[in-house]
Amino acid sequence: MTKRRRVQVHVENLVASGQRFVDAWRRAERGEQVREEHLSFESLEGLMATLSPKRIELVRFIRRQPNLSIAAVARELGRDYKRVHGDVRALEAAGLLEEDATGLRAPFAGVDAQLSFS
Repeated sequence: MTKRRRVQVHVENLVASGQRFVDAWRRAERGEQVREEHLSFESLEGLMATLSPKRIELVRFIRRQPNLSIAAVARELGRDYKRVHGDVRALEAAGLLEEDATGLRAPFAGVDAQLSFS
């Protein structure tokens, strides 16, 4: 059985993000299998701009109904095509959506979020 992919979302500074990368690199050098996927934001505002309620709704919909076009998703959700298109591109840039010739896909089964206020 294939493990369901999850992405870990962090609000942290560049130093903390870099340290996570170095730690994973060192574990891989020791022969450990490192299969982690992370998405880091420097601020809560950046995270909230990328993962707005409408965008989260969009990811959930595409997760349930993959392989639709942007136009079909906009129609199904009753949303403006241009707004859905912009949301899809932003979520693609963040790595939370993928698109190919068959349509849109949400590659992750879930998102684990961690906020650090240090």
